[in-house]
Amino acid sequence: MEGQVYDVVILGSGPAGLTAAIYTTRASLKTLIIAGERWGGQLMLTTLVENYPGFPDGIQGPDLMIAMRKQAEHHGAEIVEKNFVKGDFTSKPFKITAGDTTYESKTVIIATGADTKWLGVPGEQELIGRGVSSCAPCDAPFFRNKRVIVAGGGDSAMEEALVLSRAATQVFIVHRRDTFRASQIMQDKVKASEKIKTLFNTEILEIKGEGKVASVMLKNNQTGQTQEMPIDGVFVAIGHKPNSTVFNGIKMDESGYIVVHDYYQTNVAGVFVAGDVHDNQYRQAITAAGFGCAAALEAERWLRDQQG
Repeated sequence: MEGQVYDVVILGSGPAGLTAAIYTTRASLKTLIIAGERWGGQLMLTTLVENYPGFPDGIQGPDLMIAMRKQAEHHGAEIVEKNFVKGDFTSKPFKITAGDTTYESKTVIIATGADTKWLGVPGEQELIGRGVSSCAPCDAPFFRNKRVIVAGGGDSAMEEALVLSRAATQVFIVHRRDTFRASQIMQDKVKASEKIKTLFNTEILEIKGEGKVASVMLKNNQTGQTQEMPIDGVFVAIGHKPNSTVFNGIKMDESGYIVVHDYYQTNVAGVFVAGDVHDNQYRQAITAAGFGCAAALEAERWLRDQQG
C-alpha cells in the first residue's frame, strides 16, 4: 500500500522471493513482494519438477509456484504484479519504484533470479519444456534411453553432458568453436565417456518438432555443410544472465552476479540478496528457496539490531 513504510520489500517472486516472504511474514514483518507482471520465475516455464522435496510423484512447476504464493499470502504478504523500475538505496527508508508507484521500506531483499541465455534459433522458445531445457539435473530422467544434444563449451556444458550420460544412450556436445573453454579436468571427464561425442565448429540453426523436439538443423561453420539430426532433447548451456543490471549502487562481480558478504548482505546495509541473482553455482529451486529463507532471517536479525 502506497504511503506506508514496509519492514521488508522483496523484489522477485520465484522460490527465493516467496520463501523469504513466508519467513518475514511469520516473523510479523510487514512485507511487500514486487512480483513482476510475469510472476513466479523460471518454474512457471517448467513442466514436471521431480527433485523438489515433498512431492514423491513430482509437481508441475506452475503448481509449485502457485502453492508457494498462496502460502506467502496466507501469512500476510502483500503482492503487486508490477515490474521493478528503480530503487533508491542512498537513504532510508529505501524507495522502490514498481510500475508508477513508489514504495518505502526499512529493508530490501533482492531475489530477481537469473535468466538462461538461449540460442535464439527458430523452434527453441516454442519447445521449452517439451524437449528444450537448460537444466540436466532437473530433466535428465525424462531422457532415459534417448539421444540428446548439449549446446555449449564451458564447464556447465561439460557438467550437463556428464549428468545426461547417466540416463541418455547418446549425448552430443555441439560447440561453435574448435576448442572448449571448459577446464581440462572437465574435458577429460567428457572424453572418458563412451556415450558423449563432440561436434566442433557446429551450430544449431533450428529446433524442429510438433509438440516435442524431434530433430535439429546443424551447420558446420567451417564447411558450410548443413544436416538434419534426429534428436529427443536439446540442453542449452551457454550461460546465465543475472537480473541485476537495474540495481544502481549494488556491487556486482564481472558477470553481473550480486556480491554478498556476512552471509546474504549486499554492500548496502539493509539490502539483502537471495537466489540465482547471486548464486552462479547451483541454480536449483530448492537452493533458491534455502537462500530466501536465509536472507529473510538475516533481514529480521538486522531490523532487530537496528532497534537496539
